[in-house]
Amino acid sequence: MTDQLTAEAILPQEFPNLGPVALEGLHPALLDAKMDSMRVLSETAMAFPDALSFSSGAPYDGDYDLNQISRQIEQYFACSREAGVPEALLARRMFHYGPVNGFILAEIAQMLRVQEGIEVPEASIMVTNGFQEALLIALRGLFSSPDDVLLTVAPAYVGILGAARMLDIPYRGVLEGPEGICAENVLEVIRATRAEGKRPRALYLIPDFSNPSGTVIPLATRRRLLEIAEAEDLLILEDNPYGIFAPDGEQLPTFKALDTRQRVVFLGSFAKSAFPGARMGYLIADQILEYRGQSPRYLAQRLSLAKSMFSVGTSSLSQALIAGLLHERGYDLRKASEPSRDVYLERLKAALENLALHFPPSKWDQHGVGWNEPRGGFFIVLNLPFAVDLALMEHSAREYGVSWAPMNMFYPEGGGERQLRLGVSNLEPAKIAEGIARLARFITDHAARTGQEGKS
Repeated sequence: MTDQLTAEAILPQEFPNLGPVALEGLHPALLDAKMDSMRVLSETAMAFPDALSFSSGAPYDGDYDLNQISRQIEQYFACSREAGVPEALLARRMFHYGPVNGFILAEIAQMLRVQEGIEVPEASIMVTNGFQEALLIALRGLFSSPDDVLLTVAPAYVGILGAARMLDIPYRGVLEGPEGICAENVLEVIRATRAEGKRPRALYLIPDFSNPSGTVIPLATRRRLLEIAEAEDLLILEDNPYGIFAPDGEQLPTFKALDTRQRVVFLGSFAKSAFPGARMGYLIADQILEYRGQSPRYLAQRLSLAKSMFSVGTSSLSQALIAGLLHERGYDLRKASEPSRDVYLERLKAALENLALHFPPSKWDQHGVGWNEPRGGFFIVLNLPFAVDLALMEHSAREYGVSWAPMNMFYPEGGGERQLRLGVSNLEPAKIAEGIARLARFITDHAARTGQEGKS
């Protein structure tokens, strides 16, 4: 890798006596190349500004308006005053430390009720600094022993794998199929984990248009997984940022909406449905805890101890901004996101059409080139006749002007070596067409060099 993408720095000559820190003394996760993959992908666009980037899953930014920031904060102020919040309290919320779990719990509860049909008490909600903090807090709180094992869909979002590594939580992958994770495969991994003397503690998954594979878990499988979770004393960590963009008539209830026995901890974010710059997420943990004669409390309230050590609280300005946005959009971001959804579906269609144009089955099928055809979401998985990695992605970006994500970085226990992920959400159709044309040149040239070129 070049210095453009690596985190290595050269000590300046004017400080020759600076003492080194032994690499071996760092946490093992910081020495794992996979741990750096998220940063590398996010910085590819800066390192290669002329390359068309399919590397990330950044949301569509064509409808951002700087005026909305001040307007939505003012909307929150107006609603608070109308509700009788004293001016002194409103000022304190904005200028001082606020409650650890946040002060817009009622607004998020209303959004969940209107948008998803999820009914949960306000006290079971925590506001977090983006999805990743919600994930870290949930993992830190739930995994108390070295024998506790995280089960995760495979391939999986790299953030869950990195978070588990940073917290020294062992994990097991459950390979998914064309319809996402299979309930019986989960049961098999649960039993195998128990046979090793370990405790399967929680299962992480993205049920709708999963990152990276684009799969959707059918409704019957969702119900079956909830049955397994109850029978096996397992929690489900649900991450569902893409379901909001499902085509009309294809929306499925979230696991949390189907959860009648408090088996699901829901980890949410406003990065896709509002905008990522707010850096705001949330956690729903309505499991009831009883501890040594103390009054019962929700898990989210107990997890506030972890949040108070991680970040103390979440930005008051971001909370006010999101609360104003929710009020402005009728607490239904699914409906408000329909224009963005149509943009994503148009881009997905353009990518699939251009893949078919540049990789005709008559030439490439026999050599293993193919792709899935998701009905929504941000991602497509492309099968290749040769292995790819981050170094080859950098070569593609530098020499061919197109970047992508190697799938092997998404597998917790190996796999995906001859696959890449295309993120199509942040490129307009004309750039998608050009990007896939560049990708076709890269694949054709590299296949020829490795003796895997398709023959007409």
